[in-house]
Amino acid sequence: MKSTELRKKDIAGLQTEIKELQRAHFGLRMQKATQQITNTATLPAARRAIARAKTILVEKQRAESSAT
Repeated sequence: MKSTELRKKDIAGLQTEIKELQRAHFGLRMQKATQQITNTATLPAARRAIARAKTILVEKQRAESSAT
């Protein structure tokens, strides 16, 4: 998911997106452990997607706390 799409979501939506990305990353790790994964480039991409979502979440939380 692109950062522009993530920025459109609210805080609750970002938290659910992070949970989904973490579940997907866990599944990829298990596929790697059992040698079932075909495209190993998806692992770093999943990690980057999680980091991107977490970064945007923190930005939104800080903006919300400074506004109040």
